[in-house]
Amino acid sequence: MKLVPVGVSNHHIHLCKEDMIKLFGKEDLEIFKEIRQPNQFAAKETVNLVGKGVIWNVRVVGPLRKETQVEIMGGDQKILGVKAPILVSGNLEGSPGIIVQGPKGAVKIDKGVIIAKIHVHLSTDEAKEFGLENGDKVDVYHNNKLIVRDVVIRAGELHKSHFHIDKEEAKLFKLKNNDLVELRYLFLS
Repeated sequence: MKLVPVGVSNHHIHLCKEDMIKLFGKEDLEIFKEIRQPNQFAAKETVNLVGKGVIWNVRVVGPLRKETQVEIMGGDQKILGVKAPILVSGNLEGSPGIIVQGPKGAVKIDKGVIIAKIHVHLSTDEAKEFGLENGDKVDVYHNNKLIVRDVVIRAGELHKSHFHIDKEEAKLFKLKNNDLVELRYLFLS
């Protein structure tokens, strides 16, 4: 049986260095707390997302990235007045932009607002152990019941086993942090 823990996330933002400087007047983030994925953390810094309405105090997740990316939940779209596509994190093509407000200034990003596609992180070794590779797809079960099909595997050296969903999805599937889900795929005997 291939079990992985659940990781529930709230809306959050990843910043590039240029936007970090404009928003906070400094070049790097301060760690608030480590998160499960190696070398990633919830930062002390928060921003406001400004669209039709405002979502206040959105946590920045570090480290800094090449491009600013805002990950929202389905219900946030109405507040912000945007239609965010469901995409794999890092793929921002066709996504809308928004105004991001920090304590030292604001930036308008032209793209980058997405709903992150449900995915499973695995280290390279964990993926090999499960007979999987980066980009493979699995069905995810909880208590022997199918909850979601065709979930993409994100495997690499800087990953650790985690089934990533947002708070709305967790509520829908009746899951919480650290619950265990099972990965199943066609060639599983």
